[in-house]
Amino acid sequence: MTDESALEGEYLPLKTFAEKAYLDYSMYVVLDRALPHIGDGLKPVQRRITYAMSELGLSAASKHKKSARTVGDVIGKFHPHGDSACYEAMVIMAQPFTYRYPIVDGQGNWGSPDDPKSFAAMRYTESRLAPYAATLLAEIDQGTVEWVPNFDGTLTEPRVLPARLPNVLLNGGSGIAVGMATDVPPHNLREVVAAARHLLDKPKAQLDDLLALMPAPDFPTGCDIVSSSDELRAIYETGNGQVRVRAVFERDGQDLIVTALPHQVSGAKILEQIAAQMRAKKLPMVDDLRDESDHESPCRLVISPRSNRVDVDALIAHLCATTDLEKTIRVNLNMIGLDGRPRVRGLVEILSEWLVFRRQTVRRRLEHRLGKVEDRLHILEGLLVAYLNIDEVIRIIRTEESPKPVMMDRFGISEIQAEAILNLRLRHLMRLEEMKIRGEQDELEAERKWLSGVLGSESKMTALIRKELAADAEKYGDARRCAIEARPPARALSESDLLPAEPITVVLSELGWIRAAKGHAVEADALNFKAGDGYLCDVPGRSNQPLIVLDSTGRSYQLAAHKLPSARGQGEPLSGKLNPPAGARFVGLILGDATQRVLLGSNAGYGFVTKMADLESRNKSGKAVLTVPKGSQVLAPLPLVAQAQWLCVVASTGRMLAFPLEELPELTRGKGNKLMSLKKGETLVGWAALAPGQQLRIESGARHIGLRVVDVEATYLGKRAQRGALLPRGFQRVQNVLAVDA
Repeated sequence: MTDESALEGEYLPLKTFAEKAYLDYSMYVVLDRALPHIGDGLKPVQRRITYAMSELGLSAASKHKKSARTVGDVIGKFHPHGDSACYEAMVIMAQPFTYRYPIVDGQGNWGSPDDPKSFAAMRYTESRLAPYAATLLAEIDQGTVEWVPNFDGTLTEPRVLPARLPNVLLNGGSGIAVGMATDVPPHNLREVVAAARHLLDKPKAQLDDLLALMPAPDFPTGCDIVSSSDELRAIYETGNGQVRVRAVFERDGQDLIVTALPHQVSGAKILEQIAAQMRAKKLPMVDDLRDESDHESPCRLVISPRSNRVDVDALIAHLCATTDLEKTIRVNLNMIGLDGRPRVRGLVEILSEWLVFRRQTVRRRLEHRLGKVEDRLHILEGLLVAYLNIDEVIRIIRTEESPKPVMMDRFGISEIQAEAILNLRLRHLMRLEEMKIRGEQDELEAERKWLSGVLGSESKMTALIRKELAADAEKYGDARRCAIEARPPARALSESDLLPAEPITVVLSELGWIRAAKGHAVEADALNFKAGDGYLCDVPGRSNQPLIVLDSTGRSYQLAAHKLPSARGQGEPLSGKLNPPAGARFVGLILGDATQRVLLGSNAGYGFVTKMADLESRNKSGKAVLTVPKGSQVLAPLPLVAQAQWLCVVASTGRMLAFPLEELPELTRGKGNKLMSLKKGETLVGWAALAPGQQLRIESGARHIGLRVVDVEATYLGKRAQRGALLPRGFQRVQNVLAVDA
């Protein structure tokens, strides 16, 4: 039989119970674990650690005590969670490379910038509060805080510490709650105080006014902040964004020295990232890498370039783009406000709300002190009555069974005053004590007048807060560590820039076999070719430059010159690397930089100037660049030197025309413009670009002639698309035209 009493209780649908349970958990994580309070800038565990250490007497002037003792007090009295999590929170508060102004002063191994979690166990380390902690605790016993029961109701703890400074901005912090997170970067104390004082004086101050005083975060590691002013302003306006930070570089002779790293970046990790690139041969301009960090120089990473010709600025940009030498730090100014609700706030709102908190705290402190002063004055008035009537007081005490009510009735004093008189010691019943009482009365009356004046005047209250902020800034502040220098995001070097720039000569055969020989002094036509194959063309350049191949249909293809097979063999067929149209053959090569100008054309007498960048294509099928008239053939491409002024074109009938190169437009693709007027059956057989100081060499069989610039100008110079003039007798069948140094 079922026991009905066992089934009694509250029944809820699982959906309702789960929603309520998860909501309760979420609110607990948000309000009592992950987010800082705007008043003291601390999460609950940090607040409890700080308060427990003050209760243990671990002030900055005391001796260090075992960290395990503090952690035991915290988790036993205020924070019923794991000891390891509590100790880790305490470690973070003690690390000078994590906190801009550490709250805990640690002794022992508290971790290092390379490995912040390498701290020793709490049974080995010792700790006490740092001097800065006084800004959080100095006023805790002056009636400034609201006391709430601890987790088991046996003790009380402060809801929020009476911070004298906006610690929420000074030390910052990060945390992940349920459905929200916070990432507040640290700031410079003097700058934040300057902004707070400005806002005190001008409550309607705009964001730009505050940013003139505190323009950016200030990280403890002293890196460079490279975000633009617009980016920083957007962060402080919305409470969200990212700050770009970069390592600090110095030059020591030829070496590059890293003297400061971005916040929470390990030097060991940086060395590992750079070394990985060196092992992969992706950093040929770096010769050596070493860590010279020591006690005097906590961060000194040495990067030695391979030579003094290395572009150091480009190297720095590449390292910043490919390693953590430059990183973005997320900013999310989410915190619990005075209304007990979490919200993302902008800078003006944060400082304004904190000043409201500070004003409330100072008012509570002054009211508490005023109450103490008035209580003491009340007692002093009673003591003065006793001294003025000392004989009567003594008689009442000696003769009356209940002297207190008799004195209250006889002298018209209160019960508190009567109790104070009864507690007097005999040695205080002397004339000197009356003088001390009157002196103390005068001092306390002056203090009461001052306290009442400040409490009754908002301007005086503002002046007091302003003065106290200035005093704390002078005592605990320091200079900014992070320089602010706006720079664009770092960009990595391209693959070609990272390759060694070795001189090479690329050779192409008639059947489309390609290879590369080291150096430029290569007799390409004397190389060994396969049976039935022969030399077609060669082009000098460097191994880090892109190689363009042109085929007989006017398509261009791109290859990596450094990946070509060696000229010691017979090379490899281009058909295995590229996918040209059926029946197409390769007719020429171009090797140079992206800005290299090239002349393309066909023997039909048309051509145009283009750039290497317009010929590049990652597609194996190439890129259609030159439109070839039906029945015509593509001429070998002609690289143009920067000084070239005249273009000389030669027809198959022995006619030559020279015209200014500037008459030929620059195109990206197409048929081109008419170079020379040709009759039916005529074709172009060669061309050359002539520069001052060069001469034109024309070859016909075993014969050749050299024409100087003045000779070309005198006989063959004309306008584009003209017929030109006949070459000397014997040069009606020209095989080659080229420009050579005079």
